[in-house]
This record gives sequence, structure tokens and C-alpha cells, in this order.
Amino acid sequence: MENKHKGINTRCTHSGNLEDERFRGAVSPIYVSTSYAYEDVDIKRYPRYFNTPNQEALCRKMAALENTETALIFGSGMAAVSTALLAFVQSGDHVVLSEHSYGGTQNLIREEFDKFRIEYTFIAEPTVAAYRQAIRENTRVLYLETPSNPLMQITDLEGVAELARKKGLVTMIDNTFASPVNQNPADFGIDLIIHSATKYMGGHSDICAGVVMGSTEHIDRIFQLAKNMGGSLSDYTVWLLERSIKTMGLRVKAQSQNALELARFLQTCPEVNRVYYPGLEDHPDHELAKKQMKAFGGMLSFELAPEVDLGEFTHSLKLVKASMSLAGVESTLTLPSQTSHALLTEAQRKAAGIEEGLIRFSSGIEDIEDLKEDLLQALRKATHSLA
Repeated sequence: MENKHKGINTRCTHSGNLEDERFRGAVSPIYVSTSYAYEDVDIKRYPRYFNTPNQEALCRKMAALENTETALIFGSGMAAVSTALLAFVQSGDHVVLSEHSYGGTQNLIREEFDKFRIEYTFIAEPTVAAYRQAIRENTRVLYLETPSNPLMQITDLEGVAELARKKGLVTMIDNTFASPVNQNPADFGIDLIIHSATKYMGGHSDICAGVVMGSTEHIDRIFQLAKNMGGSLSDYTVWLLERSIKTMGLRVKAQSQNALELARFLQTCPEVNRVYYPGLEDHPDHELAKKQMKAFGGMLSFELAPEVDLGEFTHSLKLVKASMSLAGVESTLTLPSQTSHALLTEAQRKAAGIEEGLIRFSSGIEDIEDLKEDLLQALRKATHSLA
């Protein structure tokens, strides 16, 4: 665990860097070769084996960020999720996860696991008691996501990890919304930490990647499947991602501060019915979030009052972009019913508490007063249009 005791900004900047030993440049060199020597070498390198120089360096940085032994990077977040899950379950096994998991993860489970005769249970509320009740004799994995997408529910990491240890189960978490800056699940006993590195690690809406971090034993098991599935990441993208991570600590701190202020601001707006953000004192999981998060993240969701025209609101925004992804330096919003959870049926979305008009908001790094002004003018215009 490289630079384990260093601060997050130091780890983002210095962990896992490749040294330019020839020219002593300040940034990591990039090795784009897809063909390496196999004679008289210690390691036979090949991009699909996740062991090119840039791939290995980035994995060291990733592991340092989440306080794990090692990591494995993938071409997307879903490649990381699917490979990690399938490495630990087979026909006849059982997985427990929350109905509030990312829509893509749910779609993977619902559409693909039946083909492999892998059983699964979606629990309505992501509590320790609910996970305990759902465990069967053939359960192998407890899968978590906290804060959840898009309702920002919080799961007790330490409680679920303790439950899994007693039952001999593997725990996995999608830690994308929190980012390594705000939450380190390994410190609470979670076995495998997954990120869509497209989001806060990339941070500029121009990289698609995923990562799994954990013990050497667990990651080796995932690698045995991953090398056959072919979900590796090109070295150019690896290099861009390593560069982007250097500023992640600064970006996420600013985004988290903006999200908290915007959540409090939206609570004062009569045009907004409800705000979902774990940093709010009236959030049902606020105390638990304080216990296991350093800050509450850059993501929030809110529901508009019935008299606000949803389409008019989104079209009236000037700074905030309606965009499918999240966690870039620019503020964006999306409707989960049309994007992240669009593959679920309407009934499945309602069961997860996702209404058609729910807005998921990703805070950027803009000046907070400018964001407030933009939201307020759009709210007022959309409400006036119905008068």
C-alpha cells in the first residue's frame, strides 16, 4: 500500500507514478506498445494481461487511494462490476444487493444472471438487518452501493462487513459516488472496492474506465477471469487517467462543498418538494454518513413541486448542463428515469423510489453563487410558465 499514511492530495499526486529515468521529466512517460519481448524477461507483458508499465503504475496509484494491497483497471465501470461479480459466483450461487444500486448493475443482474443460473435477491432497504435476512446457504457475495444512486441512501459499511465475515462471504461496494477522497470502505472491512473511474477519478467528462481494488488474493481471482474477458484499458487512456487523478482531491473537495451548499439552498426554494443529500441534518442516514464519510460528496437529488414544468426548468438552465454522466468539473443534471435507470421497468423504478421527475444533480467546481443564481432563475421561469 504505497504512501498509505500520506494525505489524499499527496497520494493523488505522487503514488504510482512512473519515473522518467532517461530525461527526468516531471510527468509519467507513456508506453503505447502492444508488443513486448518475451525472451530473457521477468514479466511477459501484454495489454490484455493488465501488466503494461502504465497499467501497473496506475494500479499502484489506485490501491494507494483506497488503502488496499492492489488493484485492477478496466475499460469501463460496468466491466469492473461484471468481472468482479462473475469471478466470485457460479451456477447455483446467490448474490444479495440493494434495489437502490446503479441501474446498469441491476440490469446486468436481471438480464444476465438467469442465463448462468446465478440466484439473486434485491433488498428494499440497504440495512444490515435486510442483508442478514436475505442471506441463504448458497449466498457468496453481499454487494453494496453507498451513497446510493440516485437517492443517496447510506449503508453501514462496518456492520455489513462484520456480518459477511461471520458468514464467510465476500463484500463488494460501488464507491463511485463517494470517491476515495470522501470514503475508504477497506478501512471498515469491505473486501473489494469498485469505481467507475469515468466519474470522479477522470473528472473531466472525457475518460471511460473502471477499477476494482482489494487484497492480492481477491484481485488475482478477478484477474484470472479478466484476462479472458478482454476488458483492459488502452495505455493512452491509462496515462490520461493517471494525470487526471492528480487533481481529484482538490476537485472533489470543491464539489462536495458546492453540493452541501446547493442542498441547503434548494431546501429553501418553494419550487422544490424534497432534497436527497446525506450532508443535510434531516437526512435519515446523516449520522451514519458522518461516521464513515469524510465529506458527503458532490452528488444530490431533488424533486420539483408539481407546479414546476420539468422540461422548462432543464431547458432554462444556462450554466448547468443536462448530461447523462456525472462528476465532471462542470455541473450537470439528469433524470434517472431516462438515463442511469432507464433500462429498468417503470415498476422497478417505483419500487426503488425513483419517480419520473426525480432530478440527479452533479455539482461541479463553479462559484457557488453562480450556480444558485442559475438554478433560481430556471425554477422561477419554469414555475411562471404554468401560471
